[in-house]
Amino acid sequence: MTDYKAERAQAWREELRKSFPAKERTNLSRVEMPMQDKIQRRTNNKEVNLGLTEEMAVQESHRCLDCANPTCVTGCPVNVNIPKFIKKIEAKDFLGAASVIKETSTLPAVCGRVCPQEKQCESKCFYTQKLKKPAVAIGYLERFAADYERESGKMSIPECEKPNGIKVAAIGSGPASLAWAADMARKGYDVTVFEALHEIGGVLKYGIPEFRLPKKIVDVEIENLGKMGVKFLTNTIIGRTISIDTLRERGFKAFFIAAGAGLPRFMNIEGENANGIFSSNEYLTRVNLMHAADPEYDTPVIKGKNVIVVGGGNTAMDSVRTAKRLGAERAMIVYRRSEQEMPARLEEVHHAKEEGVEFLTLNNPVAYISNDKGQVKQAKIQKMELGEPDTSGRRSPVPIEGSEYLVDADTVVVAVGVSPNPIITSAIEGLDVDPKRRTIIVNPENNQSNIPDIFAGGDIVRGGATVILAMGDGRKAAQGADEYLKSLK
Repeated sequence: MTDYKAERAQAWREELRKSFPAKERTNLSRVEMPMQDKIQRRTNNKEVNLGLTEEMAVQESHRCLDCANPTCVTGCPVNVNIPKFIKKIEAKDFLGAASVIKETSTLPAVCGRVCPQEKQCESKCFYTQKLKKPAVAIGYLERFAADYERESGKMSIPECEKPNGIKVAAIGSGPASLAWAADMARKGYDVTVFEALHEIGGVLKYGIPEFRLPKKIVDVEIENLGKMGVKFLTNTIIGRTISIDTLRERGFKAFFIAAGAGLPRFMNIEGENANGIFSSNEYLTRVNLMHAADPEYDTPVIKGKNVIVVGGGNTAMDSVRTAKRLGAERAMIVYRRSEQEMPARLEEVHHAKEEGVEFLTLNNPVAYISNDKGQVKQAKIQKMELGEPDTSGRRSPVPIEGSEYLVDADTVVVAVGVSPNPIITSAIEGLDVDPKRRTIIVNPENNQSNIPDIFAGGDIVRGGATVILAMGDGRKAAQGADEYLKSLK
């Protein structure tokens, strides 16, 4: 039966090739994502990108050449079978496309929205590599398939092996833990996810704004995990509420630590302790998780008129675009390098500019000035120039002497990086931790720590990671944990 199906699939692909030759496919233009009007969207928190129609998705799927050696897959940290799901879309089997993605990805609707495909799968596309043309819009198509399945009301649940009765725990409920939990549930394990906050989702809930990733999308993907048998326990801080040793006593045999990097970094410059100066973590958490933008909630947040966001990554873009939606008249990115060195996604930079965000590149704050009530009122900014490349390969910013000037600012958001919170690592005796970065040291082959029953991944190992890289860590650790547990038998 399997051989017959394979033969039929091959015959179908040959039919497609004949009816739509490669030469015709390569002449097709990449589809453009529909989106909210740039003026209108500043006033709401609705999703900016609106998704592809069925016709647009099929049209874009025609561009896929179904390469014999699909290099796009090598660019995907969770190894989605990209050509296979795209060909399902081309055949208008949209539910089948979603099912293919979910063979390896726990969060297809999330990844289709927030993954930097342009740096991963799409950067490996034949169009990009060989033809120097825009890649197949893999991310748009992934989102389309996942959204179609959700809206159809026919959500598929990945098959799980027969329960083996072995209890395992994930600590933290961000993308790394959700990927680990899904894979362990598929393998038959009894999985519990422990979360310190009151909602499941980690950075997907507190760090990414509604206009980029609606919370209902995250909730549906988490509900799917629940249907696979994964259990969730909120308001539980491992290392405070309960310890790893206690969980061992309760029968848990393996642990995956993916508690993220929730400890903000500041610049330690003059006046940085003034009122109105936030870390990006606090600012976004207040708005995204604690609903500070909603007048029906009591969570306070300063809705500044002149807002500076320091940094050039996706978190900085999320913060400055949030400030616009909170009513900022002037919202500014202050970044010490040039725009070309910005780590943020090009799409996010483009959207920020469309929404009226100013970019003060090659500039860096050196001090903040407060009023007599301790509220920040101005930032002292110094102009920069690019020098020699640093260890990351980017040219190092060099201050220009005597170039300081003042900018009015009643709110400042510092988005210059984060570090892992030491609560959990300090509570586990003997765990190897990098003394400088505070990250857990793991074997890169299986993400196992020096303590055999403890695995780790995501920001608490990397110090900073994309959603999809964190999910890749989760999948690798699940494989490692499975092999470890089987070795105990």
